[in-house]
Amino acid sequence: MNSSYIFVPVIVILMIMVVVSLVRGVVAFLKSTRLDLERDPSAGPSEMQLRQNQMMFARIKYQALAVIVVVILLAISR
Repeated sequence: MNSSYIFVPVIVILMIMVVVSLVRGVVAFLKSTRLDLERDPSAGPSEMQLRQNQMMFARIKYQALAVIVVVILLAISR
């Protein structure tokens, strides 16, 4: 069985997860209010700032997994 039949759907799923994480991060950014931006920094991060950070980390994680799968696919195809 050709390995691309397994890895291509995995890459597509990871790409979808990257887009979902990106959109959720942008939504969290848009929900940030002026009060979030003008608040005292010593009070710590707001809920929306934490959400943005989580979504950025998720996007990076899914992108890295997609790159690893592509590298594996290229190594197997040689």
